[in-house]
Amino acid sequence: MTRTTGRRVAANLVLSLDGRYNGPGGPGDFAAFAPYVGSEVSRRQMSRIWPEATTALLGRLNAEGFMAYWPPLAEDDDADPHDRGYAKWLVDTEKVVFSTTLAEAPWERTRVVNAPAAEVVAELKAEGEGDILANNSSSIIKPLLEADLVDRLYLLLVPEIAGGGQRLFEDGLPATKWTLAEQETGATGEIALVYDRAR
Repeated sequence: MTRTTGRRVAANLVLSLDGRYNGPGGPGDFAAFAPYVGSEVSRRQMSRIWPEATTALLGRLNAEGFMAYWPPLAEDDDADPHDRGYAKWLVDTEKVVFSTTLAEAPWERTRVVNAPAAEVVAELKAEGEGDILANNSSSIIKPLLEADLVDRLYLLLVPEIAGGGQRLFEDGLPATKWTLAEQETGATGEIALVYDRAR
């Protein structure tokens, strides 16, 4: 039996009303989400996801995008405080990047793994402390949901139907029950939701 430390696995993602995390144009189509991700509600949601986390899980594409975008904000005194807080955390925390193509870690305090997400998370849960956060990386979040390893879901639901694109909750996921821990609604209809897995 695998020993666990009680570390919680959290996942954060932005979804449309029809459950998509990108639009019909493919993985880079975020037109339905762009008007909302800079809102105060969205930024407060971001400030909820990281304070208890000590490990960040990232897919390769997100890692490359995050590495280009966030580190400068960590040093920018004029940046939004929510953005700067997350940026500082991301720079300083342990990062695990899932990739089949990267040969070496592209960032400080980062290691690259080429293994199933569920196996890596099981190993992480056996040591250390603090939340393990999969932030905006659907390629990691989906297999963790399939393995019923997600303990907390941070979702920002935007009031648009994307009409196409990839869904987070596909048929075939195990039936699970969740309790609403927190919610906040923005002026333009976006809703920040925090759900805890009822076990």
